[in-house]
Amino acid sequence: MGAVVGLAVGRGTGAELADVFERVLGVLATGVAVERSPRVYDSYFSLRDNDSGTPAMRERTLADAGHYERFCRDLAARGARAVFRTAINAQSLYLVRQRLRAVKVDEITAGLLVVRDQAQGFYTGDNEHGPGIITRTTVFRREITREVLSYAVERARELWPEGPAEIVLAYKFHLLDGEFDRWVREAAADAGVAVRLCQPDTVNRDLLERGPVPRTVIVAGNEWGDIMHVLLLDRYGSRRQEESCTENVYLHPDVAGLTEFQTVHGSADDIAGRGLVNPTATVRAAAAVARQVGCAGAVVAVERALAAVADEGIATPDRGGRHTTTEVVDALIASPDLLHA
Repeated sequence: MGAVVGLAVGRGTGAELADVFERVLGVLATGVAVERSPRVYDSYFSLRDNDSGTPAMRERTLADAGHYERFCRDLAARGARAVFRTAINAQSLYLVRQRLRAVKVDEITAGLLVVRDQAQGFYTGDNEHGPGIITRTTVFRREITREVLSYAVERARELWPEGPAEIVLAYKFHLLDGEFDRWVREAAADAGVAVRLCQPDTVNRDLLERGPVPRTVIVAGNEWGDIMHVLLLDRYGSRRQEESCTENVYLHPDVAGLTEFQTVHGSADDIAGRGLVNPTATVRAAAAVARQVGCAGAVVAVERALAAVADEGIATPDRGGRHTTTEVVDALIASPDLLHA
């Protein structure tokens, strides 16, 4: 039996992009079975538009999180290495990332690797509601801090055989009584690396003044990483958010080896069903999944095909074109570059 990859579909443009993913992956990686989650997950807007009060919204959020977590655990238990997910409600998503200890990994440039800590901090935690009050409780853990740094160092050494030249951590550590600082110093000493633990504004200032030195790793709290991601893509990676994909690696031992790929853009509920969504990020995600299951040339082939189709003026309206999502994908699949991947 060939490789199995997971597919999780959210509302909004999720159904359209799931079809794009399956079509492109079918060309790049023949013999790969795609297992689609039986549940269609809410986007934030589908939750809001069906709002029946806070308790009902919380119940649906928890139900989505629980189902997607079980889907990922089942895939990992059967040896799957990859799952592609369209955009879903962030609150459900981050509950899963907290439980499965996720990091988001993005090679912004050949010399800049960003690893976002999605397993702790403000983006995780629980809410309590009172009259006119929302109280959010978040947690930092020494074990997770150590795991995230260890993974970032390991990934950097895979990327650069000579090792990273600089490791910077961007966290609001001044708010944590000095304890987080101690954890980082201990973990860095055990890993045998030197790190700079910085406030996010210090990292921003250094990037503006001198840019990243070659072979820089930024390990970031998600509060900083989420805000800065689109700016880093634009300033250093020359990429648009709407056309980018990224990977989330789960560090929990129960799902070790499973990587989730996603588009960077959201669910785009406002254009759902109209054939207007730009498929580029999903196409790139399909290439990344194909590479994950052994198709080494998939990413290069897709980039060549995307460039060729763009040169022919075939694009969705957000890129100044007049073509539908399906027409762009048809052109990509017909491209000789993709056919010879």
